[in-house]
Amino acid sequence: MRPRLLSALLVVCWCASAQTRPAAPPTQESADLENALAEAGSSPIEYLRAIERHLAKYPDSPRKAELERAAVRAAMDANDGARIIEYGERVLARQPGDLQILERVILSLLAGDSAEAATRALNHATQYESLLRQMQHDGSRGVSAAEWKDQTDRAIGRVLTYEARATGNLGKAQDALTLATRAFETSPTAEAAREIARWQERLGKPEEAARALADAFTVPDSRTTDADRARDRIKMGELYRSAKGSEAGLGDLLLEAYDRNLALVRTRELALRAGDPNAHLTDPMQFTLAGVEGDKLAMASLKGKVVVFDFWATWCGPCRQQHPLYEQVKQRFRDNPSVVFLSIDTDEDQKLVKPFLTDVKWQGPVYFEDGLSRALKISTIPTTLITGTRGQIVSRLNGFAPTRFVDMLTVRIQEALADK
Repeated sequence: MRPRLLSALLVVCWCASAQTRPAAPPTQESADLENALAEAGSSPIEYLRAIERHLAKYPDSPRKAELERAAVRAAMDANDGARIIEYGERVLARQPGDLQILERVILSLLAGDSAEAATRALNHATQYESLLRQMQHDGSRGVSAAEWKDQTDRAIGRVLTYEARATGNLGKAQDALTLATRAFETSPTAEAAREIARWQERLGKPEEAARALADAFTVPDSRTTDADRARDRIKMGELYRSAKGSEAGLGDLLLEAYDRNLALVRTRELALRAGDPNAHLTDPMQFTLAGVEGDKLAMASLKGKVVVFDFWATWCGPCRQQHPLYEQVKQRFRDNPSVVFLSIDTDEDQKLVKPFLTDVKWQGPVYFEDGLSRALKISTIPTTLITGTRGQIVSRLNGFAPTRFVDMLTVRIQEALADK
């Protein structure tokens, strides 16, 4: 969030609070704040200074918590490590679960080299890890179970590298290496491999450090840039020459790392797929959907048919209004085996669906979206989407027009059938 927007939100919140007694005029403090933020403009630094001046003038401000939160956001925009720490730790004292601020505070503390900063960073990182491990997949629309696990593992792997760095900075290189190794095992990234190399080198093991950098150089990692790889290659060569006297054999080391990490990533993907058959899929016709009654539907079995998807949720009023109209369209094509209608529920809490269907007496099978919303870019409901006989999207209806829906959907299905 940028300073100008933060300013507007702060002023709006302030004015709303000031209007709890409608007849009361704006306070001097609220007027001073509005003027200060207006003068700061869009500069994060000036915005931050304006907040600091205001807090110095009004140390007991009733909006102190909001202002300090705005200050840490501005400090993050300005990349001001000292103020990220100062205001971030104040915010975290009140809201320890803010992961974005927590991570930036950790990184800012790790930029220092004092034992006191390392200790605080380690405490925050341990808290961060604990919060991540407590988080559960809530079935959010568009995020599959496998994606959730992958993202969570990446976050845990990242925070373990922070713990490794803080631990090493406290003089415990062997413990730091153990943590960095756990990070790579949790999520094999170049960042974790570099952390392993860092502590292997500190422990006087240049060959092992070079091998870790070979992992950093070869492991598939979308966040690694060409410049990162170039630095890894240079450092790897230095370490290998230190251990072996020359770079003879370094090419074999790299090839071994490439094969090892390719197999590692593939094994990880297979493990994710075992728990979620739709993990990493982008083609909707390759998905497998779970039915409310426990059955499974392989979308590939519908190849060659026109498929009409009805995306809805139990809490969606317009979805309920559309349902009888949707049923009318189904009746028009009930004798055409080339048309398949799929009712796709998008509820975050899937436990609500079966009781709902019983209560409203909807007929026919219902399937959970299981990541299909992501693949088909469904952003609103109700949405009706039609795929043609080759699996291609041929029509999309966001929302519905009650007076025209039945005829409009009928025509679009007929057009899809005609498009061979």
